[in-house]
Amino acid sequence: MEKIKLKNGFLLREIAGENVVVPVDEARELFRGMIQLNGVGAFLWKLCSEETTIEQMTQALVEQYDVEKRKAECDVKNFVAQLKQKGLLEESFEE
Repeated sequence: MEKIKLKNGFLLREIAGENVVVPVDEARELFRGMIQLNGVGAFLWKLCSEETTIEQMTQALVEQYDVEKRKAECDVKNFVAQLKQKGLLEESFEE
């Protein structure tokens, strides 16, 4: 099972009512700019701050937002794919 965890150096902040991820310290050299997240994105971001799996994130999303499991899993996989593409995740590993 693939483990997912955010790299250190990124903080989720609420700025003017918007959820924004900003790089801090060394991460500023690796990632320029900010990432704006909606409420679901912020929820998933918080889950990724600790080691988790797609299955755990999907279940948490189903419970929090009362959404169908298939839809939740699709949303989680898309979110994780975007984090990977931007290089924001620790190296993943299989258990």
